[in-house]
Amino acid sequence: MKAVTPIRSARANGAPAAAIHQAHLQPAHAPVQPLRAADNDAEVLAIARSTVQAAMEVLAGIRPIHQLARRLDPRCLAVLQHRATLIRRELARSASPTLARLHKNSVVRSVRACEVAPGIYEASAVVVDDVRARAVAVRLERGKQAWRVTELVVG
Repeated sequence: MKAVTPIRSARANGAPAAAIHQAHLQPAHAPVQPLRAADNDAEVLAIARSTVQAAMEVLAGIRPIHQLARRLDPRCLAVLQHRATLIRRELARSASPTLARLHKNSVVRSVRACEVAPGIYEASAVVVDDVRARAVAVRLERGKQAWRVTELVVG
């Protein structure tokens, strides 16, 4: 372990100013810190929030479903696509003003997440749109390279 020389004692020994500056900046020991759970929590919250917002935009018809293909697993993607298709079909069939505003201007108000197993989080979000407030549940699993949504339930 390399000791750091105090500036005063280095000056007293006649060391040059550059050496004193370098000795002052270099720590005695700088261990590499592993990722902390707080980092994972913040990352999961951000991913859950953006995924829920994007899913609500898909249901509103203002975002294409393929933009979520990398984030959602294939089964979740298919379920979301099916729900969006049913909403669009009902909008075309009905002239309901309430139905026309469904999922419009959706805003994610809050997101909460907890780790249920190593590398697996479950999150809940509150989403408010023009018609009502709703809950959304999300399950995220850590893959080899990225987080993946394996469950997405819109209430």
